[in-house]
Amino acid sequence: MSSLDNKEQLFAQILSDLTKRARRQGGVVTQEEIEDAFSELELNETQYDLIKDYLKNHNIGIGEAVDASEYLTEEESSYLEFYLTELEEIEPVSDGEKEAIIISAMAGETSAKKRLVELSLPIVVDVAKLYAEQGVLLEDLIGEGNMALLKAVDEIGSLESHSDCDSFLAQMMMDAMEALIEDDAAETSRGQKAVKLVQEVADKAKELADELRRSCTVEELAEETGWEIEKILEAIKVSGNQIEDLDYKPQDNN
Repeated sequence: MSSLDNKEQLFAQILSDLTKRARRQGGVVTQEEIEDAFSELELNETQYDLIKDYLKNHNIGIGEAVDASEYLTEEESSYLEFYLTELEEIEPVSDGEKEAIIISAMAGETSAKKRLVELSLPIVVDVAKLYAEQGVLLEDLIGEGNMALLKAVDEIGSLESHSDCDSFLAQMMMDAMEALIEDDAAETSRGQKAVKLVQEVADKAKELADELRRSCTVEELAEETGWEIEKILEAIKVSGNQIEDLDYKPQDNN
């Protein structure tokens, strides 16, 4: 691997780590933190501007947090308004009462765990808003965060102090939402590759069919392009056998 490839990988890793760090700080990072993170790469001003644009496009504020609500779609805003209205029905508690609930939940008391989940639902919303506009709907982020909350509350008995509870719960929510976003991005990437494959095969099939003045077979297309037959069959499968200029029947592969 060349030194350029190594530098690009390091840059990508630093940027990913900085983005995650910013979200754990409430969606904000300082100019100094940006410069410290990339100090070893000796970037120029233009490159730093690109980094700032990237962070802003991912709802990360420079110096002060951005209002994540402005990134929500109309549908997401309506959902959030409805959801927050439902959360208003949760009976509030004082700081002292919440502390007692956390301690009881840490001791394994079922009713305390249930109450702690209720009181922590607004935290899920706050965390989910940090990940808005990242390819996953706010409703799905909140749903994933709620599932992570249920799991996290069952694990708080391992905490050293009750004061660590909120940060522990938020961390679990963030991890779950980041995993959801990464899975969605991977699925989107696979979908884009599939679409590209089908289009590539369809275009070549049309070219050959125009020359032959009839639909071409898999074998003819493979011979013409030098492609492996498996590649063409994969495109046929993904398209649901809808490549117009390709004459194929399932038994052709028997």
